Amino acid sequence: MRQRRPREAERAGGDVDRYMVRSVVRAIGVLEVLADRGTSDGLSVTEIAQECGLSKSIVFSVLHTLRAHGLVADHGEGQSRRYRLGLGLSRLGDRAREQLSLLDLARPVLRELAARTGLSARLAVFQYDAAISVDRVDVPAHVHIDLRMGAREMLHSTGIGKAMLASLPDAEVERIIAFAGLPRRTPHTITDRDNLLAEIKEIRRVGYALDDEEDAEGIFCVGSGVRDDAGACVAAISVTGLKTAGAADRYDEIGGALRSAARRISEQLGYTGNTGAEGGE
Repeated sequence: MRQRRPREAERAGGDVDRYMVRSVVRAIGVLEVLADRGTSDGLSVTEIAQECGLSKSIVFSVLHTLRAHGLVADHGEGQSRRYRLGLGLSRLGDRAREQLSLLDLARPVLRELAARTGLSARLAVFQYDAAISVDRVDVPAHVHIDLRMGAREMLHSTGIGKAMLASLPDAEVERIIAFAGLPRRTPHTITDRDNLLAEIKEIRRVGYALDDEEDAEGIFCVGSGVRDDAGACVAAISVTGLKTAGAADRYDEIGGALRSAARRISEQLGYTGNTGAEGGE
C-alpha cells in the first residue's frame, strides 16, 4: 500500500518534491488517516501503518511526536492502545479561521463576477434583520446604480437579503419576519408571509435568490448566501443591474454564476455542505 501524501504534494510537480521534508509528509499522512478513517474508538498503530504504507516503528515515532504536541490523543495500553486526532488541532483550526478575512477572500470573486456578468457585485454581512453591504466592485457603465456601503437593507425585498433568509432555519426566518415585518417597498415586494416562505423554499432548491424590482423599481438583484465552516450564514454576495428589455432572460445564467461564486467563498471558509439545498428544519 502506497504512502499517503498531502493533496498539495500530489498536485505539485517534480521540481517541488525536493523541498518536501519526508518526516513532515509522513506526519501529515498519519493525520489524514486519523481524519478519514478514524472513529471515536481510534485506530491502532497497525491499522494506521497499513493505511499509510509505512512500518509500525515509523508510525509509532510519528504518533509519539504528534501526541507530545497535542495533535494526537491516545487511550489504552500496549497492543490495545488506539489513537485519534487531538484537540490541539482544534486550536490550530481556530487560529486559521481568525486569520481569514472574509473581505480578502471575497474580493477576487467579486471582481470575477462583475467581469463575467457586466454588473456591479457586492458582499454583505448578515446582521439578524438586515443585510449590511461591506464591499463592492463596479464595472464601467454609462449608468451607475447607487449602492451605498454600510447601508442596512431589508432581507425580504432584496436578492442579497433573501439569499440570507434562505440560508437560515425556518424557525429563525419566522422570528425575523415577526420582528421586522414585511413592509412594501415597491408594487412588486412580497408582503405575504406564506408567499415569502414559498419563495425561500425555491431559493434553497436553486441556490440563488432574485429581487425583480422588489426593493427599487427598475432594478434587479441576484444573490447567493455564504456559509462558514459550521454551516452558518455569515454573508451573501449579489450582482445588481437595471431592469431592461431582455434582462429576465439572463436570470438563470446569472444565478448559476452567483451560486458557484458563493460556493467558492464558502469552501474557503471551511464549508463542505450543499449551499443550494440547506436551510429549513
